[in-house]
Amino acid sequence: MARGDRRPTLETVAARAGVSRATVSRVINDQPVAPSSRRAVERAIAEVGYVPNQAARSLVTQRTGLIALVLPESSTRVFSDDQFFPRLIQGVSQELDDEDEQLALMLAGSPASRARIERSAVAGRVDGVMLASLHGTDPLSEALAKSGIPVVSNERVLGPVEVPSVGVDNRGGARAAVEHLIASGRTRIATITGPTDMIAGMDRLDGYLDAVGGSQEPAVAAGDFTRASGEAAMKRLLDEESGVDAVFAASDLMAEGALHVLRQNGFRVPDDVALVGFDDITRARCTEPALTTVSQPIDGIGRHLAAQLLRLIAGEPVEPAITLTTQLVVRESS
Repeated sequence: MARGDRRPTLETVAARAGVSRATVSRVINDQPVAPSSRRAVERAIAEVGYVPNQAARSLVTQRTGLIALVLPESSTRVFSDDQFFPRLIQGVSQELDDEDEQLALMLAGSPASRARIERSAVAGRVDGVMLASLHGTDPLSEALAKSGIPVVSNERVLGPVEVPSVGVDNRGGARAAVEHLIASGRTRIATITGPTDMIAGMDRLDGYLDAVGGSQEPAVAAGDFTRASGEAAMKRLLDEESGVDAVFAASDLMAEGALHVLRQNGFRVPDDVALVGFDDITRARCTEPALTTVSQPIDGIGRHLAAQLLRLIAGEPVEPAITLTTQLVVRESS
């Protein structure tokens, strides 16, 4: 369309296609129409360069074309060096792009931001919500679920509501990591946990406990998935636990922090202390030594989350819980 030309209208498309304005409207809003008419309209749209008016279209379809990914975390946490968040967002974006849907990223790191997001969602400004990185019985998940808006969650939701979820086998992955350390001859294995108000943190701790069983007294130090917490937890383990010869950290960033502290204190990895992480982020291959870790399909979580939500929005049945597999990746640190 040349500068100054009028923007093509429904009438322009109808005239080019040789059909009524109502037929063009039905095609644009994906309503039933004869295949020959649909082909004519689609060809005319391409020829004249027609772009549907989204506001008017929303009045007909009751859809905004906007899908929310809500992360109950602060901006400093989401935009940190934790590769979980960008990879999750990438997976979600890829799936929504394939379906011509738009992503809205919303951070709910405070009660005020949670309230704003709840009001926005309930008011119909988004077609559905994906929740990820939930802590405890987050009130936002319950409020959204009870409002009737389509909602899905990364990992199962704690609390009284049932929300379709997409997660990974955190417990099995952690168990495999610790069993690998046992099989390599390690006899005093400690763990650095993730937040124990999160499903991933709880399940990975349970996997550690499953593996050590009654063979040793558990050696547990709490972390929050960050590198700094891994450093602090490793210092506590060295101060409070004797004879530790292996550590399973519930995230690669915490394992990297633990590795730094072990080196500072003269321990060789893996000769003196073996080390295993969880996530298989890119930097796990770049540490010295390269980090043994449990690989989880973070991009796949995002794609499944988006696909589940789009099915819910379309009124299609969804699985109540999808659990993706994890895999132990053995490198030089163990």
